[in-house]
Amino acid sequence: MFKSYRTFTKLVCAIGASAILVGLPAVGHAWEPIKPVEFVVMAGKGGGADKAVRLIQSIIASEKMAPVPFTPINKPGGSGAEALVHLKGKTGDNHTLMFTLNSFYTTPLRQPGLGIDIATFTPVARMAEDTFLLWVNSDRKDINNIEDFVKAAKAKGSNWIMAGTGKNSEDNLLTDFLNKAYGLNMKYVPYKGGGKVAKELAGNNADSTVNNPSEQLGFYEAGNTKALAAFTDKRLPLFPDTPTFKELGKDYVYYMQRTVVGAPGMSKEAADYYRELFTRVFNSDKWQDYRTKKSLQGDLLTGDALMSYWKTEREVHRVMLKNMGVIK
Repeated sequence: MFKSYRTFTKLVCAIGASAILVGLPAVGHAWEPIKPVEFVVMAGKGGGADKAVRLIQSIIASEKMAPVPFTPINKPGGSGAEALVHLKGKTGDNHTLMFTLNSFYTTPLRQPGLGIDIATFTPVARMAEDTFLLWVNSDRKDINNIEDFVKAAKAKGSNWIMAGTGKNSEDNLLTDFLNKAYGLNMKYVPYKGGGKVAKELAGNNADSTVNNPSEQLGFYEAGNTKALAAFTDKRLPLFPDTPTFKELGKDYVYYMQRTVVGAPGMSKEAADYYRELFTRVFNSDKWQDYRTKKSLQGDLLTGDALMSYWKTEREVHRVMLKNMGVIK
């Protein structure tokens, strides 16, 4: 069963930290943005990526970290294909950034006709790794643990609806794992954004989701939904009573990057500027507080360490998609 490359991640985190200390120029650059920066979100409004970008935008603005505004633009079409093609079309542009998910890997693998090679994009900064939990509506008094979930899902068969973000995306991969691991036949239904997915579950229009905490937290705190298990190495502090799948005998761990990506061919001066800027955002009290409140994991990665991380995770996802029968 697949495990994330946690040892590798710790290594590149250490490399990345060193790069931050010795590889970036001091405050005061020869280059600064001279017009608003387009900050593309590779997902719909209301999801974890969208919420993170809008917080980052507010941190940059409120703390006057940049001379121009950063403007969020959602491009969720085609499980992020729209955003990827858009950024590729901005080759050489120093004023366009993208905030990405793991569809950064899966969409180019599934759609080779897009002509997207992620190694051509400019690695700016991984701001976090997001976590996943399995959720059901709190109205399901008969479901309080994985055993109850499996019993109910088996009884409903293909009529059991697992809502998720995008086709063959992170949520689809986790649904495939659950189906295979527990002998289920859940139907995966994709939506354009984790916020919409969370609402579908809270409104009892879906039977389950694998939302990130930031997407489902409001409904959870209101008592509308409940978490059954986490796809993490250890229990999340925010959900101390929720076991991990590892505890439950399924050695399966999965995280999603929350990463700032630059256009292909971005100048070295601009890339250095953005890496320093997002290092400052990462270290800000507001971002660190957000990471804690939303159970975000992972250290800051930039530059070559981030590119190495991308290449490793791309191969991990290639294997997962092959196992799903999505690619050859």
